Amino acid sequence: TEVFLRAVPLVLTGLAVYLPLRAGLWNIGAEGQLYLGAIVGTWVGLNVAGPAVVVVPLALLGAAVAGGVWGLVPGVLRARRGVNEIIVTLMLTFVGVELAGFLVRGPMRGGQGNFPVSETLPAAAQLPTLGGLLPGFDRIHLGVLVAVLATLAIRYLLRQTKTGYEVTVTGANADAAEGAGIDVEWVYVFVLVAGGTLAGLAGAIEVAGIQDQLRPDFSPGYGFTAIPVALLGRRGALRVALAGLFFAVLVVGGSSMELAFAVPAAIVEVIQALVILFLITAEFFKRYRVSLERDRTAAPTAAGEA
Repeated sequence: TEVFLRAVPLVLTGLAVYLPLRAGLWNIGAEGQLYLGAIVGTWVGLNVAGPAVVVVPLALLGAAVAGGVWGLVPGVLRARRGVNEIIVTLMLTFVGVELAGFLVRGPMRGGQGNFPVSETLPAAAQLPTLGGLLPGFDRIHLGVLVAVLATLAIRYLLRQTKTGYEVTVTGANADAAEGAGIDVEWVYVFVLVAGGTLAGLAGAIEVAGIQDQLRPDFSPGYGFTAIPVALLGRRGALRVALAGLFFAVLVVGGSSMELAFAVPAAIVEVIQALVILFLITAEFFKRYRVSLERDRTAAPTAAGEA
């Protein structure tokens, strides 16, 4: 159960990095987009009254829009001005994280003593669980279905639609894509906005489904872990989902090993770093091959002298 809960934000943020990657862009700012989604989703949950069937969709929609806006900025700057999206998304990440910290210490601060947290979300704003449909899965919330649907939607988009074809061609060769009549600028904006939308959803789901409060450190770095998740599953959306599950197993297993065998949980970070190292090494050897050739001119020369 814990693995599935941890996998939801990893899969969604992994897709948020994977989709721009297919267009040749790096969305390093999934963490900031996740925080923006969490902020807006929490605000909607605390301020909109109504039944869960109304409040939950509004909170998720608001979070998706907030994350999309956070992705729109680097998308427009890259498309119109050629600004490197890595720098912009990374800078916006720090803005998003610090904004969440400011809000829970100020305007959105709850009444729980001196702790920097928001008010607890009302029951109507918390994600419903699937325990009624799947006995024994009382902790599995609706976010699991959202992650599954998002994975299938991205897979369908890239494999079955004209937009997905344009994204793939742009990622393969942007100049050739532009020469073929593809609006490369629109593709850049689209993939970063769509990626931000997915990461924003992840933030709202994490707060409304697990923590029920906005905290300045509610994310253990899901948006950054999303980078190796996307790299590991870069051949397809379904592989990204499997990579998210793999990293969720690492995180949960690391915590369990720390409690049971006193093994440092930091070993998980070491494994993640090794995964990135192996991926980069494999990419290097795929692009650059070392060939050994025998010198065929030396032997005839020696024979002629003899």
